[in-house]
Amino acid sequence: MAILRVVKYGDKVLRTPTKEVVKFSSKIRKLVDDLLDTMYAQNGVGLAAPQVGESYRICVIDTSTGNEPLNPIVLINPKIVKRSGAIISREGCLSFPDAFIEVKRYKDIVVRAKDMRGKPFTIEATGGSLLARAIQHECDHLDGVLFIDHSVDVSQAETELEQKGLPAVDTKYLLDESELEKIIAEEQQSVPAEE
Repeated sequence: MAILRVVKYGDKVLRTPTKEVVKFSSKIRKLVDDLLDTMYAQNGVGLAAPQVGESYRICVIDTSTGNEPLNPIVLINPKIVKRSGAIISREGCLSFPDAFIEVKRYKDIVVRAKDMRGKPFTIEATGGSLLARAIQHECDHLDGVLFIDHSVDVSQAETELEQKGLPAVDTKYLLDESELEKIIAEEQQSVPAEE
């Protein structure tokens, strides 16, 4: 078990889609242990293998807070199979030190993955919970997608990245999220105005 160096935004490994894990070997188990150690050492909520320079479809998440016991979740070869609703949330990323940006996410998701023994399992995360957002964030990393690609306001994201000394948003990676934007707009219209 070791604490690994977290790759920073600008490194091409963060834009490279990862390969599926086919052999659940001791090498993979060690990588999972190292990902967990590194995530906890950095006070992160999640960490994906490409963030430590490893091109495998593996990510770890732990949304426990305060005095709650640690509750690590290991997702190997995860696939989000259901998504609905939409929210805007403020997110950060260990590969973007101290940068926080408003992004669009699905509110409810179902993810299928395998554990360290290769056994399949399913997680449902709802209500725009931290778990739902973290799963989407980490699964994106496995496809070379970064949270800034979901920016609500690109100019705000640009300013935040510039202030933190990080490279600019590469607009060719921005996602067409018209479906999410439509859901968000509909939900904002249905909220009664405060008197």
